[in-house]
Amino acid sequence: MNWNPWVRQLHRWMSIVFTVLVVANIVAMVRTGGQREPDLLTYSPLLPLALLLLSGLYLFALPYLAKWRR
Repeated sequence: MNWNPWVRQLHRWMSIVFTVLVVANIVAMVRTGGQREPDLLTYSPLLPLALLLLSGLYLFALPYLAKWRR
């Protein structure tokens, strides 16, 4: 089974989710006037960011792994 299309699609969707969550954080910061926003909202971008890191490293390593296998 070829995982590359799945990882690429996951990476694309996680980038959209991450961007939306960061924008939501900025909007919440502006609306509260610098007061502390809820922790759930503050830390919510970390999971998509971790998934982006892992999938990005995998996608970055793919050409090198293919060359090494040849």
